[in-house]
Amino acid sequence: MRAKNLKYLLLTLSFLSIYACAQKQESSTKSAHSKKELALMPSGKKVEFPGKKQSVDCEYEQNMAKQGLVNIKDVDSDILVELKYSTTDNFVGKDVYGCISICYLQKKVANMLAAASKYLKSENDSLRLLVYDGARPLAIQKILWESLPQYKPSIRKNYVANPAEGSIHNYGSAIDLTISNRNGQPIDMGTKYDFFGELAFPKLEAKLLTEGKLTQKQINNRKLLRSVMRKAGFTPIEYEWWHFNAVSRQKAKSLYKIVQ
Repeated sequence: MRAKNLKYLLLTLSFLSIYACAQKQESSTKSAHSKKELALMPSGKKVEFPGKKQSVDCEYEQNMAKQGLVNIKDVDSDILVELKYSTTDNFVGKDVYGCISICYLQKKVANMLAAASKYLKSENDSLRLLVYDGARPLAIQKILWESLPQYKPSIRKNYVANPAEGSIHNYGSAIDLTISNRNGQPIDMGTKYDFFGELAFPKLEAKLLTEGKLTQKQINNRKLLRSVMRKAGFTPIEYEWWHFNAVSRQKAKSLYKIVQ
């Protein structure tokens, strides 16, 4: 009986030893595989981590930096950034920016935006500029243009510049943004970013107020954004409350290279 029990004990210990070795080898293999995947990540591809987004060797970002464009956060860390085309929360419904996670602008334009940020904080220190888009590569401009086939080109250009002409975004001289609290919660502007329709038209705000389609508070919020941006030298446009140009398209073409 004792010999039988001893046999069972030896068999059990042998099984446990084999199992432990197998688990150790599996863990080691997984670790090596994980490191290999990261090491082989192709240039320009985005690596996603839970709750965190970062880009690795992004060719678009490298090209913008080489052309002299700057990261707006390096100019003014109080400016908040949420690149909408680097998320699925945009009119295309998908991430079209890929590895781009930094907002770049021409240096002069970035300094103008920093000035607008200071003007806003002097009005209300609890508010911040929240940037949705800045410099945009021409290749992505083409994707956005082709994502609106339901509009004739004559109408489509009111929402997305024809890449054949080039957007001021493509020269790092236009900015899309709103106002938020310090935590990045946008204030009410009456529509979301990239809303295609009259509710987003600054030129129709008086009419929309009379018709009850916009509130006075929403219009005041838009006016605050326009006020600080104009003080800094930016120009608003007729069809989008969130879009501002630092220079005209003609001026941008004479001053800067297009972002590829």
